[in-house]
Amino acid sequence: MLFLDAIDWILDPEHWREVNFGPGIGEELVAHLWLTLLSVLAVAVVALPVGLYIGHTGRGRGVAVVLANVVRAVPTLGLLALLFIALPLGLGPAVFVFLLLGVPPLLAGAYAGLESVDRQTIDAARAMGFTEWQVLLRVELPLAAPLILGGLRSTVLQVIASVTLISNFGLNSLGDFILGGLASQDYPQVVAGSLLVTALALLVDGLLALVERAAAPRGVSRGDGRTTARSRRVRTAPTGAPIAEGN
Repeated sequence: MLFLDAIDWILDPEHWREVNFGPGIGEELVAHLWLTLLSVLAVAVVALPVGLYIGHTGRGRGVAVVLANVVRAVPTLGLLALLFIALPLGLGPAVFVFLLLGVPPLLAGAYAGLESVDRQTIDAARAMGFTEWQVLLRVELPLAAPLILGGLRSTVLQVIASVTLISNFGLNSLGDFILGGLASQDYPQVVAGSLLVTALALLVDGLLALVERAAAPRGVSRGDGRTTARSRRVRTAPTGAPIAEGN
């Protein structure tokens, strides 16, 4: 019954314009997406270059793993409270905290993706005269794209879920409905807010899953960067023995 009441609450056109004299679902959804986008862009600017450097050169992996584990141990709500008290700079503290939260999965996806590329493929590219930048951009990145996008998916989902916390500090997000519902004991509104965040996360994850699937090079199994047996064309030598091309 509570679930059905929450669905009715979401479908009420009035709630898309205004809720308890505050922003409606539409405005809160835009604010939630905007902060998510800012945070993910900040994560990409930091994590991708570092992850690609580690994956391409093999240097600094141990340090990155240790730092990522340390960041994961930081309490998100506590750090948000500390920064909003010390630095009341609008969205700045929130973006910084979500940056810390989102870096580990994207960083791991970037360097793990490059490490998964077959070393023989890289050696062959270098033997053909490719520069290191060409190896990275034309060989490693296309083959590593599925794993990198997998890390991006994890980052986006974590940020979308965590953005609800900023409603504790007076900023707009879908978390306003959860906090407002708890304050007024309007439990259908609480469940509705949770459903909206869940639906948003699932929708964005589904879109990124399609992008991840489309980014996988033809003939390469998703996630490991190696040529699959099915992708090899078999031709027959003059002697009649089958020869798999690509070996």
